[in-house]
Amino acid sequence: MPDEKVKGPASYFPSIEKKYGKPIAEWQAIVRASPLTKHMELVNMLKTEHGMGHGHANAIVAYTLADDAS
Repeated sequence: MPDEKVKGPASYFPSIEKKYGKPIAEWQAIVRASPLTKHMELVNMLKTEHGMGHGHANAIVAYTLADDAS
C-alpha cells in the first residue's frame, strides 16, 4: 500500500507546529478553552491573539470543531 498523503486541515499541521512552536494538541486546547463557539470567531481569535495566519488558524479551527462533533 502506498503512503497516503495527508489531506484537508491536517496537511497544514507540520508547518503550523514549525512556524508557531506549539504542538497541534496545544492549539486545539486553546480553541477548546475559548468562550467563543463560532468558526470565524475562533479563527479571528487565533489570528489576533496568537499572530497566526488565516489559513493556519482556519485549519486548526476546522479540524478541532470536526473532531469535537464526531
